[in-house]
Amino acid sequence: MQQLEYTVTDPVGFHARPAGLFVKEAAKYKSKITVSCGEKSAAASKLFALMALGVRCGAVIACQIEGEDEAEAAEGIRQFLEQNL
Repeated sequence: MQQLEYTVTDPVGFHARPAGLFVKEAAKYKSKITVSCGEKSAAASKLFALMALGVRCGAVIACQIEGEDEAEAAEGIRQFLEQNL
């Protein structure tokens, strides 16, 4: 299992547009990706669940990636977060 943490820098937080793009990015991989913020967590494949996390600017999100392509998925997700959030 791969894990990564990222501090959200987008002034609006993890809102609809980046959440939708995140779901598309996660769908590229076979690994199961889970996003957590505080006590809440959501599958990366569930748009509304991701938005329900209520991630705001400055929040730290944790991603757990588990599966056959987890190393590739972790790098792709890390790059996505840095470029979009």
